[in-house]
Amino acid sequence: MDEVVRIGDALRARKQTVALAESCTGGLIAAALTDVAGSSDWFGWGFVSYANAAKQAMLGVRAETLATFGAVSRETVLEMAEGARRVASADWGVAVSGIAGPGGGSAGKPVGTVWIAVAGPDGGQACCRLFTGDRKAVRAQTVSAALALLAARLAV
Repeated sequence: MDEVVRIGDALRARKQTVALAESCTGGLIAAALTDVAGSSDWFGWGFVSYANAAKQAMLGVRAETLATFGAVSRETVLEMAEGARRVASADWGVAVSGIAGPGGGSAGKPVGTVWIAVAGPDGGQACCRLFTGDRKAVRAQTVSAALALLAARLAV
């Protein structure tokens, strides 16, 4: 919660906003942001784009990107983050896409693989994490990692 407060304070001070594009977390990052009173000053848009069709229709992720790299990829989360930022006219976009389990993993992308991206005025950055534990644990770790990456980009 303290990290969300710091993020919110930084965005408010800069008169900036953030938008979210969530896949594997299904809205949990938005819930974390809106747990903070006054978050409407800096957060107004969140997209739960669980299906590939939603990623394309809501965020403008290209079909070619999904076909070539898959939903759980650097390329896809960068397009998701930029899409959220663009559609919401936000300064920052945060996106996550991963395999929370218990099924759905493969040798190349095992359960717990999550890509996280933050797009901002100075471009986009993405990272891949491999989390452990059950579905709930993977999703919780994803929320924490996404907020940490945003906080790092904001230097808070």
